[in-house]
Amino acid sequence: MLEAIILGIIQGLTEFIPVSSSAHLIVFPWFFDWQGTVNTLSFDIALHSGTLLALLVYFRQDWLDLLKTIRRRDGMIWKIFFATIPAAAAGVLLHDWIGENRSPALIAFTLSLVSVLMILSERNYAKSARTGFEKINMKNALFIGIAQAFALMPGVSRSGITIVAGLATGLKRADAARFSFLLATPVIAGASLLEAKNLMNAGNIELGIFITGIAVSAIVGYAAIKYLILFLQKYSLRSFAYYRFILAFVIILSIWNGAGG
Repeated sequence: MLEAIILGIIQGLTEFIPVSSSAHLIVFPWFFDWQGTVNTLSFDIALHSGTLLALLVYFRQDWLDLLKTIRRRDGMIWKIFFATIPAAAAGVLLHDWIGENRSPALIAFTLSLVSVLMILSERNYAKSARTGFEKINMKNALFIGIAQAFALMPGVSRSGITIVAGLATGLKRADAARFSFLLATPVIAGASLLEAKNLMNAGNIELGIFITGIAVSAIVGYAAIKYLILFLQKYSLRSFAYYRFILAFVIILSIWNGAGG
C-alpha cells in the first residue's frame, strides 16, 4: 500500500511535469526491487486514470466550451479529435510492444533525447512571434498529435514532447501546455478503458492498492496542472531538461552497478 501511495504521488507529479511519468513508474520499482502489482503496466495505466480525473476536473469549463465548437468545421474540438488519432492508433497497434519494452537503458536514452529537444526549443523561443491557444490550426494540431504518439515510448514524456511540438509551431509555453493537457485527455481515457476491460477479465486484482494509487495520483495531479501552467508563464523548460539528464545519468550509473536485482 505504501508503494502504491508513493507511485501515486510520482504519477500525479510527473504526468504533467515534463519529466516522463512512465520512466519514473518503471525506474522506481526497478531501482528499489519492488515486485508484484505495482510493477506492472496495468497498475501504471490505473494511475493514469487518476490523472485523467484530475484533467477532467481542472479543465471542466474548457471542455464545456470546446463542445460548443462542435458545429464549426474549424472548431477546436475537431482539432483535438484529429490530433488524437496518431497516438490512439499507435496505442492499439503497439500495446504489446509497449508492455514488453520497459528497459531502464531505453528510458535513459529517451530521457536524454527529449532533454536535447527541450533545450533546442527554448533556444529558439524568443526568436519568433508567439501565438495563443485560439490560433492553433489543424496542421499544427496534427503535428502536435503526431508528437504525442512518440510519448508511448517510456521516458519521452507526453507533456514534454507535446509542449516542445507546441513551441515549434509558435505557441506560448502556457498555451502549449494547455493544449497538451487537453490533447492527452482522450488518449488517457481510451488507454484506461482498454486496461480496465483487461483487468476485469483477469480477476483477483488487489483492488485496494489500485484505488489508493488512483486517488493519490488524482489529487497530486490536479495541483501539478495548476502550478505547472503558472510556472510556464514565467519560466522555461530548461530546469526540467537538466533534471532529465540527471535522472538518465543515475539510471546509467545504476545499471553499471547492477541495480534492480
